[in-house]
Amino acid sequence: MQKLLALLLCIVPSLVYGQLPINDNKSSDIKINDFVVGTLLKPAQPSQTLIIIIPGEGAVDRDGNSKMARNNSLKKLAEGLAEQGIATFRYDKRVLTLLKKRALQENKLRFDNFIEDALATVQYFNDRNIFNNIYILGHSQGSLVGIVAAQQSKVKGVISLNGPGQSIDKTIVSQIELQMPDLKENAENAFATLKEKGQVKDYGPALSSIFRKDLQPFMSSWMAYNPRREIRKLKIPTLIIGGTKDLQASVAEAEILKKSKPDAELVIIENMNHLGFEITGDDLENSKSYNETNRPVMPALIETISAFIEN
Repeated sequence: MQKLLALLLCIVPSLVYGQLPINDNKSSDIKINDFVVGTLLKPAQPSQTLIIIIPGEGAVDRDGNSKMARNNSLKKLAEGLAEQGIATFRYDKRVLTLLKKRALQENKLRFDNFIEDALATVQYFNDRNIFNNIYILGHSQGSLVGIVAAQQSKVKGVISLNGPGQSIDKTIVSQIELQMPDLKENAENAFATLKEKGQVKDYGPALSSIFRKDLQPFMSSWMAYNPRREIRKLKIPTLIIGGTKDLQASVAEAEILKKSKPDAELVIIENMNHLGFEITGDDLENSKSYNETNRPVMPALIETISAFIEN
């Protein structure tokens, strides 16, 4: 159940990425539009490369935190990339921005809104000619957002970090099969009805967090995008990153994306979890890491992204 809830919501020892002081780097807050506000982090030395970091599912802020989980994972990722001379822009999820304004109407939210936010961000930086090379990095749900946005914008490459390889209905059903197998058939039928009719009423109480009435339009719009189909449309360099300790997007998900786009680069990082942290213990340690701010992002993750950018 912990994995399902998380899905719906989130070499040199001294060189620990995300913990080094970055006083020489330049950080500034930027408002792209009424829905997109984030932080531009530039390295100490001028950089021609920018990575736009798209957060994952839930009301997540630019640092990778939500009300239920505080870990600063995306902030540490940005800081680690800055230490490698790469600028980043990371932004708050639209859901969080609307919540802060007390303006969130869940029944009006669509997956396409997240794509619009990513497109607006890319356009903002392209219009200003600050960076010659712009990449999109999407984490978790943000992977699919980034893949679709990259089809419609001018970017040099795409990075999928712990993203799904299946559509959201297939992903959720797979999680349910592992954790609550008795509910699998009910979930499959509910998703089929939602896909066919745009709404569903026949589902068990245990599935109400997925199929509640106000959320159904969003789930329906999300289901319309299949990561396997969307990644095939990309004509630019693509990097797919997965971790062997990811509780939300297994290595199999990354392999599905790779199979769909054979020319993409696939890197599986040993002992990396969904947040980019190293986990050497069991699932309990892994789950606890979602609320630990002292863990660094794995150096292997920073090195993998940096190597892709340099090629």
